[in-house]
Amino acid sequence: MNLILFDPAETGAQLARSDPRAVHLLDVLRRRKGDSFDAGIINGPRGKGRLVAIDTRTITLEFSWRSDAPAIEFEPITLILGLPRPQTARDILRDATSLGVAAMHFVTTEKCDANYAHSNLWRRDEWRRQLITGAEQAFCTQLPEVFHGHALAETIATLPADGARVALDNYESPAPLSQTEIPGPRVILAVGPERGWSTAERALLRAQTFRFAHLGTRVLRTETACTAAIALVRAKLGLI
Repeated sequence: MNLILFDPAETGAQLARSDPRAVHLLDVLRRRKGDSFDAGIINGPRGKGRLVAIDTRTITLEFSWRSDAPAIEFEPITLILGLPRPQTARDILRDATSLGVAAMHFVTTEKCDANYAHSNLWRRDEWRRQLITGAEQAFCTQLPEVFHGHALAETIATLPADGARVALDNYESPAPLSQTEIPGPRVILAVGPERGWSTAERALLRAQTFRFAHLGTRVLRTETACTAAIALVRAKLGLI
């Protein structure tokens, strides 16, 4: 954790010693009473936390937030992802948040396993924990919006019409993503499920003005393809 994040309601309460953040502060960062650390409010300002008291069950913290907090950073990339297996989704949620995206839509497709939508990742708040982990790594307080379980066509209909639309595909892409024009200011990047897009889904994407691109001759794991594609798009937009 490069930055330890808290919900607003947590900043005035004690933290249990068993909380992963308390464990990190005491056992990894080796902070002691009176020591400070970098902290942030989720979707809010950054600042400093300080350990006020430590007992056998809880730690007590106090915070001071920056009055000159930077404006919320505009993230231009929205991801559409064919719903992958839960462990793959965990990696994408965490790493895409670290890299910086505005939103992630995990959609149902013809070739994805419908049972993935009912895993504990989505039924509980574990998916949000992955976002927080990614933001803490990036020293950022901002979390992307996340949606799951909607159909591809339904999701596309809700998205802004402006900006570039690119779909990754290993089979029918005319050019690599590195050579694809991406004008911005917004980019919708669609990544298929682990078994790929169906013929009908490719037709739908084309009808919705998506351009197809690939990441080279190597077939990548979904989570690796997402990381590589986000990095390439951010580079094209001058963000890295």
